[in-house]
Amino acid sequence: MGPREHGGNPKGLRGMLDFSANLNPLGLPPKAKEALAASIDTWSAYPDPHASALTKALAAAEGVPARWIQLGPGAADLIFRVALGLRPRRALTLAPTFSEYGAALAAAGCRVDYHPLQAEAGFALDGSLLPHLEEGFDLVILCNPNNPTGRTADPSLLRRILVRCRELGALLLVDECFNPFLDRPEAHTLKPLLGQFPNLLLLKAFTKLYAMAGLRLGYLFCADRALLERLEACSPSWSISAPAQAAGLAALGDTGYLEESLALIRRERPWLRQQLERLGLAVLGGEANYLFFRYDQPAPLSPRMERQGVLIRSCENYRGLSAHYNRVAVRTRPENERLLQALERALGEAG
Repeated sequence: MGPREHGGNPKGLRGMLDFSANLNPLGLPPKAKEALAASIDTWSAYPDPHASALTKALAAAEGVPARWIQLGPGAADLIFRVALGLRPRRALTLAPTFSEYGAALAAAGCRVDYHPLQAEAGFALDGSLLPHLEEGFDLVILCNPNNPTGRTADPSLLRRILVRCRELGALLLVDECFNPFLDRPEAHTLKPLLGQFPNLLLLKAFTKLYAMAGLRLGYLFCADRALLERLEACSPSWSISAPAQAAGLAALGDTGYLEESLALIRRERPWLRQQLERLGLAVLGGEANYLFFRYDQPAPLSPRMERQGVLIRSCENYRGLSAHYNRVAVRTRPENERLLQALERALGEAG
């Protein structure tokens, strides 16, 4: 697996049950599907370059001023926009974490320091990061809950990190794309601090929560309007397609779908964790819509799962991890049962 490969990229392995990508198992919201069908005739014209209707609806849904929002074609695009638009000289992120942070920073010519998360502590972010924050850092990037571990950071620690970044004159970018899947998302977001800390950027997306990975729609929050304008200057016009705008606007209004989705994840996650542990797998994290576990046999697990018709996410290409670590999405009960059956057979191959 290459360093930039992610889950949800099955290399032509069609017809397989995909637990490698952490997408909403219910698929696109019904209202988004209807909006896409109804908007087809608009696709031959240029989309609204400001995505005005979507931005206004998103501001209302998230409870932030519209001027604090910047949309982009997916969270990954916005990560690169931050790196290339701000050109930090030195940045800090975690290991393991989402590889696009390091890739974007490297593309911008930035020196990247990695703070290692310790296996002995379950790869949880702790106060050992604070002494690592020193003069010379322009940008710190954290993922909360982290990917691939699904572990959240203590909210008080995040606030201390944010204050320290302000003291250093550094920006703090926190990726909250998986926050809605937490049991108490409001307890783990820094959104209430945006107005107090103009050095704070929050990253979110429609990708995971609304299963809109193929439509590409993400967004940033920041109270520093001048900073957002610098980022916008690095983006081409019409970067948010007409289909993405239509689907995003409709998804925000599909509250029944959202309630059903979150109830499913909160019901299935503890059950699936229990079943993985029953099979002898060490589940190390998983507070969102995916579970992170260790498998200690020498032969990697993911190729054997492919032979069973199921894709899981090997974490071998995450900095600081090996093929002993894997991640699986939380899906519907019938799909989760198929995963477990495949795991039993795959684990039996090693027996």
